[in-house]
Amino acid sequence: MPIVEKPFRAMYASLFSLFALFGTSMTIIGATLPRILADFGWNYSVAGIVIGAGAVGYFLSVYASGFLVARFGPRATVAAGLCLEVAGLALFAATPSPLANTLLYLAVGFGQGGIELTVNWSTLRMDRSGSGRAMNLMHGAFAVGAFAGPFVISLLMRAALPWTYIYRGIAVLFALLLVSVFFLPFERLAEKAAAASDSSVGRPASAADGRSAYWFGFFSLFLYVGVEMGVSNWIAEYFVAAFGASPAAGSFAVSLFWAGLLAGRLGVPALYKGNRRDTLLLGAAALMAVSVAALAAIGYAAPSALVLAAAFAFLSGLGCSVVYPTVMVFVGGAFPGAQSQAIAFAAAGGGIGAFAFPFVMANVAAGWGIRTGFAAYAVFSFAVVVACAGLVRSARRS
Repeated sequence: MPIVEKPFRAMYASLFSLFALFGTSMTIIGATLPRILADFGWNYSVAGIVIGAGAVGYFLSVYASGFLVARFGPRATVAAGLCLEVAGLALFAATPSPLANTLLYLAVGFGQGGIELTVNWSTLRMDRSGSGRAMNLMHGAFAVGAFAGPFVISLLMRAALPWTYIYRGIAVLFALLLVSVFFLPFERLAEKAAAASDSSVGRPASAADGRSAYWFGFFSLFLYVGVEMGVSNWIAEYFVAAFGASPAAGSFAVSLFWAGLLAGRLGVPALYKGNRRDTLLLGAAALMAVSVAALAAIGYAAPSALVLAAAFAFLSGLGCSVVYPTVMVFVGGAFPGAQSQAIAFAAAGGGIGAFAFPFVMANVAAGWGIRTGFAAYAVFSFAVVVACAGLVRSARRS
């Protein structure tokens, strides 16, 4: 069975390209963090505030976008997000001012939320089989961009080219994609949404009716995204501070993490044709937790084992690969009549995690060192496994 129906293949390909660039926009600040700290004279706390501002904009925007899609449609929602993304990235890092960059990254976060929600909602509507393959592959696009961005930045650093060029270049690409969204057939998805709402049997009266799947979806992504984006944003500095790596090698560690994510998100839809999404989700979450814990332990016990640390950076990403899209499929399936609001609430949990966890890391690293910060991420990784188990159990009951 094809991943999406034939009338939606061109649209799926367009959103795939958009999500790839979206992935790059989510990870480049982590890849450039060592240079930002050095060139702008920021400390860990200032960096945490700037990164946190983007997460605040994201979780507020992604939650609001669930209602904007229902009220104004997906085209207007994603177009507004792209406008904010273009403006924020075009000006970010043009000045070392922490205040200016905090406000600009807040705008970037607002834009990211609109893109995230619209693409997830659209993908759920294009997936006729309900297997989750379309969502996994779409988030593979995110991983492609998240891998490519840090990799390009690593090459720019080695070539001694200005690292700020990547922000300007991504802004231009987003501007081009903004034009393309006005030609996509979003109205067909709206027709499918109306049909699902009319035909759903036993659906909740509202997305907030208290079902446990609703809340487990929120907490699963709250913990998971906090770990995923926290590791992504801080692993470059972790490799520099804990293992004595160069800034360029630190940026490459970000690429290794996202290469693992890419391998999982492209490999699982291609190789796994079964329907045991519960086993897939819990197995991937467990691999993520063990790998992050090993990465933290190496920082304490074997700071010279850079190659081993790099291997676990890759495995951490591989474990992360399945978690987010599969949680979205579980939540979307539990609330067919109110999908946009339900997945918006779950994604908002992820946005709050993306805000809180790197901010906690910044303060822990400033007070007790970055090794302790990664040890905290290991604990949170195991909490992801517990939350996902709760989601699987509640989804089975419903």
